[in-house]
Amino acid sequence: MTLDLTAPSLLRRMACWLYEGLLLFGVLFISGYLFSTLSQSRHALDNRHGLQAFLFLVVGIYFTWFGHKGQTLAMKTWHIRVVDTQGEALTQKRAFARYALSWIWFIPPLAILAPYALTGAEKTVLFVGWVAVWALLSRFHPQRQFWHDVFAGTRLVTAPPIASAKPKA
Repeated sequence: MTLDLTAPSLLRRMACWLYEGLLLFGVLFISGYLFSTLSQSRHALDNRHGLQAFLFLVVGIYFTWFGHKGQTLAMKTWHIRVVDTQGEALTQKRAFARYALSWIWFIPPLAILAPYALTGAEKTVLFVGWVAVWALLSRFHPQRQFWHDVFAGTRLVTAPPIASAKPKA
């Protein structure tokens, strides 16, 4: 069986992106609790930079591990797989490169926010606006891929569910 290398629809990819965020909330919550317990932090701002570095590492391990395997839980749910440009499984090095480049989703608005004291609504508009722009830029790629995937040498493809091996009764 050959893998279909067409990109899933933008709507499906963004739905997967949102679902991934919900799942990561749990991963980050448990990781943050573990870090706070082990570092004996008594206040939310204690060891803030250490916590941020630890969570960056946890998310990096999460996406590198599951990128190497081809699918996160959210990607399995939405029938999406990440592969290299030839349709092969990612190496861990390429999966890590994809993770590092995926920060393009967040770095530009964070850089803009740094020097300004914006309200919560303004920050939300900035983040949502940038995510929408970055997502829509995939429409300009011939295979409709996100640009961080192009830069990393990866691509998102449709991955139909594997038929169950259960015999019918």
